[in-house]
Amino acid sequence: MSLNDTNPFEAAMRQLDLVAEELSLDKKIVEVLKHPNRVVITSLPVKMDDGTIKVFTGYRVQYSRHRGPYKGGIRYHPNVNLDEVKALAAWMTWKCAVADIPYGGSKGGITCNPKEMSSAELERLTRRYTSSIVRDIGPFKDIPAPDIYTDSQTMAWLLDTYSEFQGYAVPGVVTGKPISVGGSEGRAGATGRGAALCTREAARHLGIDMNGATVAIQGYGKVGRSVAQVLREMGCIIIAISDSKGGIFNQNGLDPVKVLEHKKRTGSVVDFKDSTYVANKDLLELDCDILIPAALENVLTEENAPRIKVKIISEGANGPTTPEAGAILHKKGVMMIPDILANCGGVTVSYFEWAQNLNRLHWTLDEVNQKLEQKIVKAFNDVLEISTKRNISMRLAAYVLGVSRVAEALGVLGLFP
Repeated sequence: MSLNDTNPFEAAMRQLDLVAEELSLDKKIVEVLKHPNRVVITSLPVKMDDGTIKVFTGYRVQYSRHRGPYKGGIRYHPNVNLDEVKALAAWMTWKCAVADIPYGGSKGGITCNPKEMSSAELERLTRRYTSSIVRDIGPFKDIPAPDIYTDSQTMAWLLDTYSEFQGYAVPGVVTGKPISVGGSEGRAGATGRGAALCTREAARHLGIDMNGATVAIQGYGKVGRSVAQVLREMGCIIIAISDSKGGIFNQNGLDPVKVLEHKKRTGSVVDFKDSTYVANKDLLELDCDILIPAALENVLTEENAPRIKVKIISEGANGPTTPEAGAILHKKGVMMIPDILANCGGVTVSYFEWAQNLNRLHWTLDEVNQKLEQKIVKAFNDVLEISTKRNISMRLAAYVLGVSRVAEALGVLGLFP
């Protein structure tokens, strides 16, 4: 998410208050859950290519370790600040609990503009950041992963730096790294695959046949392209795809692989053959069965929600639906699969990667995808059961599930001293 008029951490705490009220949580438990366990802020002097020194600010927020080691990505972005990272660490805590994987939640970030930095500068920045938090991370303490404007190469630099300090290779210190140094099969497309599996389960619940179901996808980055390909394999017809420059539409269907090839060649999905142009805002309002917002936050709003015609929305992006829009869509009967459920496939396969590293194993792609499907299907049905029993939205149900699991662990562990 990006910063806007709403303080993200205050928004996260308001969500927690709603869940606490729904669960009648002990106020002492809620008070603990409202504070991150540990916050690290570090200055990062880096020698730039022109010989100057620039000092960046880095963050690592370790929110909760009640269910296991801290887990969360590292993002490089000009808008990174402490409140954003704290909010993301809190949401990561609930997401890991929804997926029922043995992690707490954390998040990291550096305030920088990676688009204006060379690969060498980014490497020096990453290694400086790693050295400054080297005592705070580790395979049994806090396991970073890629996030916005970081990738497998970033994780390889982090792994190498951490291992140099230890004096031996420690592949389990990060996830999302290249397969050649201990990465997992299926990690790159895991978030999109998870969103597609959630969509399939929602369709089953609603009695919608996936074979021939029509889909619109906003955003064609790592998540959008993956979910498009998996949904097409399930029999869906992808009628619209967009990126930041605009979108394309064909009622008879688009080939996700060919669209990706076109995007790599031209820089955008726009002008793909046998398609007509559709603006991003209009794509959201197309008459189809399934909508996958996989790009920006706050694209579904109080203004456009009344015009949304789909039966299922699966949030591949973080925070694409405002609270006001969510309430409208819930009243309309739209099956909304919230982000902390729909896009938990990434952290789930990160957990698989970590488990493989600790045991010096390497699973096949089929093994990873099979295990991912089992986890996603169970998580979806766990949330659906709460939604049905309590007569609440899927979003609130997901938070109820995640927060209750963390609260239960905290209650059992107690406080020290």
